[in-house]
Amino acid sequence: MIYAVIAAGGIGSRMGAQKPKQYIRIGDKTIIEHTVFKFSKNINIDKVIVLCPADWVDYTKELFTDTDITVICGGLTRNETLMRAIDYIEESDGLRDDTYLVTHDSVRPFVTDEIINKNIEAVRRYGATGTVIPATDTVFQSRKGVIIDSIPDRSELYQAQTPQCFGALKLRELYNSLSDEDKDILTDGCKIYLLKGYDVHLVQGDVSNIKITYPHDLIVAEAILGNNN
Repeated sequence: MIYAVIAAGGIGSRMGAQKPKQYIRIGDKTIIEHTVFKFSKNINIDKVIVLCPADWVDYTKELFTDTDITVICGGLTRNETLMRAIDYIEESDGLRDDTYLVTHDSVRPFVTDEIINKNIEAVRRYGATGTVIPATDTVFQSRKGVIIDSIPDRSELYQAQTPQCFGALKLRELYNSLSDEDKDILTDGCKIYLLKGYDVHLVQGDVSNIKITYPHDLIVAEAILGNNN
């Protein structure tokens, strides 16, 4: 079974809005509706689970009243949210070796079927995936934010996007093996796999697969939406 797990737990403080940014409208729908639709219509996705803040569960359910979308409360961190999704899947359907999570940011509404399908194909083969695009800008590393300490080779750098995909049983096993300190430091599933010595296969993303974070991103999103219609 392939589960799309839409992480919608953010409050969007950098957006400066009076509501979580995933509930801002672009075009005729909220951002989260645009995102969820991409997965609900994909023929390779068996079920879509949306995990959002507790105060927004009822509102989110209303957005998807006429669909088979499952809405539950997320955790305080991204990894806690993923564990809640796995717990829900175990209780509702059971977990097997071929239970996979296609995890995605609720505020990346322009993910394509091609990116989703490539991730599904890769996670079935390799066990874990991360969507990326090559870095186009030179990146400075500074430990204290005052001077440049190093300039990494750009040809080896990639910008992370989502989806990230994992086998549900393996992800839970690795997460449960972490110390409390590691759980506080590691912010997503890919970092857990790397810490535990497992490979994460890269999947090519797209520059249009943007994460809507700042007010300017809404302008870009409206432009992309207009070009796609």
